Amino acid sequence: MKIRINGKETLLAENPQRTVDSLLEELDVSQRLYVTVELNGEILDRPAYETTPVNEGDVIEFLYFMGGGR
Repeated sequence: MKIRINGKETLLAENPQRTVDSLLEELDVSQRLYVTVELNGEILDRPAYETTPVNEGDVIEFLYFMGGGR
């Protein structure tokens, strides 16, 4: 299965059970509790990670929002 993750084409083994949540685990994404996922140009609600499938050709961005200032 070919998908694009953070602008990089990625080849993954076929897994019809793969969801956004399982992809985060599979890729050992750091700070999973703080990552926002954009799938094909749409920001996903965190509860949808467990049920949203990852499909051939999907474009996924892992976004981290940083706070700061005084």
